[in-house]
Amino acid sequence: MASSTGSPKVDAAVQKVLTAVPSNPTGIDLYSRFALAGALCCSVTHGSLTPVDVVKTRIQLDPAKYNTGLVGGFKKVVQSEGWLALLTGAGPTFAGYFLQGAFKFGGYEFFKAQAVNNLGYETASKNRTAVYLASAASAEFFASIALCPLEATRIRLVSDPTYANGLIGGFSKIFRTEGLGAFYAGFGPILFKQIPYTMAKFVVYEKVAEAAFRRFPKETLSDPMQTVVNLGSGLIAGFAAAIVSQPADTMLSKINKTKGAPGEGTVTRLIKIGRELGLRGSYAGIGARLFMVGTLTAGQFAIYGDVKKLLNATGGTEIGK
Repeated sequence: MASSTGSPKVDAAVQKVLTAVPSNPTGIDLYSRFALAGALCCSVTHGSLTPVDVVKTRIQLDPAKYNTGLVGGFKKVVQSEGWLALLTGAGPTFAGYFLQGAFKFGGYEFFKAQAVNNLGYETASKNRTAVYLASAASAEFFASIALCPLEATRIRLVSDPTYANGLIGGFSKIFRTEGLGAFYAGFGPILFKQIPYTMAKFVVYEKVAEAAFRRFPKETLSDPMQTVVNLGSGLIAGFAAAIVSQPADTMLSKINKTKGAPGEGTVTRLIKIGRELGLRGSYAGIGARLFMVGTLTAGQFAIYGDVKKLLNATGGTEIGK
């Protein structure tokens, strides 16, 4: 009988490749695929929204100048610095969120599975909101360690475009002139921002997706429709996460803008910044951030789900009902 491709050699080669890839990856193999999918979805989405992040950061750092909203902010940046200014910090953004995405999504899947192993499936399922929250917080702690130095570099470049020429120049200058500690001056704020952000992001996504798939069973939906559910759930999750984490995001931008006074500790600086901002000031740039975070979170969950399928990483722990 003739082969399906018309070439027995080609068929044999294809079969060899297919058999070389585990049909049901487990252990480190599985979680490395989750990590890669998370790295790709975060770096692509955050990187593509670099212009919005530039304007959002400018609004937070200089609200008196950038006081005409997101669109007005775009116009002012372009008029005063040119179109290329909107790409300031793109290098640290791609690199930082590639690492952060790997730890965040890979870690979330890992810690969720550990919760099920330790609690048992039934107990974990009954208390799944707590499992989602704890897994997200644990994953984000390690993700923030990876992200913090690159986020510090990005903010320094955005706040002062003349500071250095790109990722390597900015990173090395901060290290050379201020030392390793400068990269983690914003670690407290980044945890204060990222942990609530990630907890809200994952728990709201899980709950909205769970409700959607209860109404439209997952097994009955085509792959494109599953992607639509991921997009919609991610959008709602992004809005919730943005609102919860906005004050800390503003403080992070402020603390990374300049180095502190001699002998001034991080906690002292945070208290000082918090008093200066007030509640209203801490929500400066919220419109830009709602747009940015809602869009990127929707994109992240859509890309993450599709890349997991491509990598055959479909063996994650599901405890939703």
